[in-house]
Amino acid sequence: MKILNNLKKNTILLLIITSIVLFVVLKDDWQEIIHAFQHIDIKYAILAVFLFSLSVTIKGYINYLITNNKKKVSFRESVKHSLITQFFNGITPFATGGQPMEIYMLTEHDISLANATNQTIQSFIFYQIALVICGILAVIYNSIFHIFPKVRLLQYLVLIGFIINIGVAVVLIMISYSEKVTNKLSNIAIRIVKKVKGKADEKAIKKLFEDYYNGFKELKKRKGLFTVGILLNIASLLCVYSIPLFILYSMGDFTSLTLVEALTASAYVYVIGGFVPIPGASGGIEYSFTQFYGNFIGLNIISAVLLLWRTITYYFGIIIGAVLFNFEKKVKK
Repeated sequence: MKILNNLKKNTILLLIITSIVLFVVLKDDWQEIIHAFQHIDIKYAILAVFLFSLSVTIKGYINYLITNNKKKVSFRESVKHSLITQFFNGITPFATGGQPMEIYMLTEHDISLANATNQTIQSFIFYQIALVICGILAVIYNSIFHIFPKVRLLQYLVLIGFIINIGVAVVLIMISYSEKVTNKLSNIAIRIVKKVKGKADEKAIKKLFEDYYNGFKELKKRKGLFTVGILLNIASLLCVYSIPLFILYSMGDFTSLTLVEALTASAYVYVIGGFVPIPGASGGIEYSFTQFYGNFIGLNIISAVLLLWRTITYYFGIIIGAVLFNFEKKVKK
């Protein structure tokens, strides 16, 4: 698999980017960060880790529900797949490595390539719609209560993020409309790729759109799953979005941030992070975190909050996913 061949290169790139980001974060505030970490209330830090673990477990359960009609993948295996997917999403630009790996792991359970692709696409559809819903709710809340100051750069970044995410959701819905519409969209995509790259793999692009159409067609037969899948993804996102609040609690600050403010700020952060073309959205997501949460959190601890938040929501997941992936490879050998 191509994703496996690029694993070492992406990991090295990730380490370089991580080192640069850590240097920028630590170079001016290292004493405050050490002081904040020395006085952490461990029960709130554990709660933050639990929320991340719960988010991953919910994602695993969603995948379990999608594949459950085939009864070939257990709930435990689905959660493990979710963690391994977290690893591959974390080390690839735009988090593009997770879906191919998920498809590969499903085929290892005697699920056909077509069914594995459809099931993975269904999971992505649920997530994308949930992400857009949470983002729209965050924008509505901010437009009413104006919790963020108007910063032109951030407004542009949020706008670009929403255009991309809503655009993806709209295209997915259009693909589901009819096979004729799907063919038209695939032809448009081919023309765009040709203009950008000079050539396009027409068969691969048509196959991709066809897979999405088949995934939606399958979902139409399971309407209950469609609703449950979106609601569970929203619950998973809310778990992750609330983590900064409990990290702040662990550092003794119980008044600067409310739960709704944390959920709103995180929604904005992840909307921006979704289009940063670097593994883990490194650099862009740290910048957006400090800009949005900096409206609530004091300068004396925001770097410490950022570092712990990034460790729990990103590095923890890819480390556990990497361990599980390598263990699985050794077992198969």
